[in-house]
Amino acid sequence: MPTDANTEDEESRQEKLTRNWDELLQELRVTQTGVQILTGFLLTVPFTDKFSSLDDQQRTIYLCVLVGSVVTTCMIVAPVAFHRILFHQHEKPWLVRAANTCARAGLVLLAIVSSGVVLFVFDVVLGITAGLVASALVFALFLGLWLGTPLFARK
Repeated sequence: MPTDANTEDEESRQEKLTRNWDELLQELRVTQTGVQILTGFLLTVPFTDKFSSLDDQQRTIYLCVLVGSVVTTCMIVAPVAFHRILFHQHEKPWLVRAANTCARAGLVLLAIVSSGVVLFVFDVVLGITAGLVASALVFALFLGLWLGTPLFARK
């Protein structure tokens, strides 16, 4: 069985681009589902009975998280739109670079939005201090797992 280095040597530039594109699409499919579900749930929050009892700070946090979730959805879905517009235009190198950029930005935004959701829920249930602590811990978990683990594995 060839090693990764041998596989890269045996792949043409076009094959590598196609493989990279396929891998990115698979990653985006996983992320896209979660982000869209989160956005859907956030869109229902104002229609609950408890929403009217939120204070101004909680409403601001909610609106920031909602907008962040919509922007995250936009970043995660953008490569699909790029591909649809540039289909059969021989732009795969650009598509792979752009999709990679969108995926990275989408993951950063997903970590921020998820931490923001935790902030919002903890603020409503326990207060802002608990919300800030829980949000910081969740964000640290995202950083450690999503960034720290791969960087550690490279060494």
